[in-house]
Amino acid sequence: MQAPDVNGFFDEATNTVTFVVRDPSGKSCAIIDSVLDFDYSSGRTDTRSADAVIAHVRAEGLTVDWILETHVHADHLSAAPYLLEKLGGKIGIGEKITVVQNTFGKVFNEGTEFQRDGSQFDQLFVDGDRFRIGGLEGYVMHTPGHTPACLTYVVGDAAFVGDTLFMPDYGTARCDFPGGSAEQLYQSIQRILALPDETRIFVCHDYKAPGRDTFAWETSVAEEKVRNVHLAGRTAEEFIAMRQARDKTLSMPKLIIPSLQVNMRAGQMPPADADGKTFLKVPVNGL
Repeated sequence: MQAPDVNGFFDEATNTVTFVVRDPSGKSCAIIDSVLDFDYSSGRTDTRSADAVIAHVRAEGLTVDWILETHVHADHLSAAPYLLEKLGGKIGIGEKITVVQNTFGKVFNEGTEFQRDGSQFDQLFVDGDRFRIGGLEGYVMHTPGHTPACLTYVVGDAAFVGDTLFMPDYGTARCDFPGGSAEQLYQSIQRILALPDETRIFVCHDYKAPGRDTFAWETSVAEEKVRNVHLAGRTAEEFIAMRQARDKTLSMPKLIIPSLQVNMRAGQMPPADADGKTFLKVPVNGL
């Protein structure tokens, strides 16, 4: 089985990991789940997280084939357009982005000018689609539950699971956003855990579970089966009950309002007004 080279770039402000996935036999790579820094209190963006990825890609002399999103993130803004401008590539996401766009297009009262057909992205993946990173072949698994559009990208012995799974000592993703489903999440996790035990799993976020001193983002199918604190020893019914009860205790991510408006547009800001100014909406009692 092919083993891609994987480098993780951790953004502590949002607890997000961006991955650069490289063909070890060449210079092609993909970037998965990038971060555009955003200070909510001032409304200002910054590119320092994306610039660290760009510096790595350039230092290694890499060519970017893909800029991939595992889903429409609710906790950070995507830097996909900025990376595309600086490095090239194609932006990909799951075809169910249209479901997310329809849902949140209404929440944010986007009107008819907001296209809800996924056309902001270069590639809409369906379950089973294959793609290449140089000499590496990858394929897509539709793994909904956290959101309707969640994907897992499997490249050789590596699976990039987005928010579906976390490190074994932290558990699994929440399912209480519109379109989320604990039942679907359980089914999606079972698909991931049906991969070979030695498959490396790369998670999109880490929050340092109690008792752990360092951030981590790589585990394996075997470890998740045995050690995941939300899954091990639980039936499907027990997991669903636990997940639904836990979700009721969680607050909304602090960047959910800007993140959804930007990320459902493939990382683009909403259109500027006649004076060239860009605004984000706050739906009162809308989430």
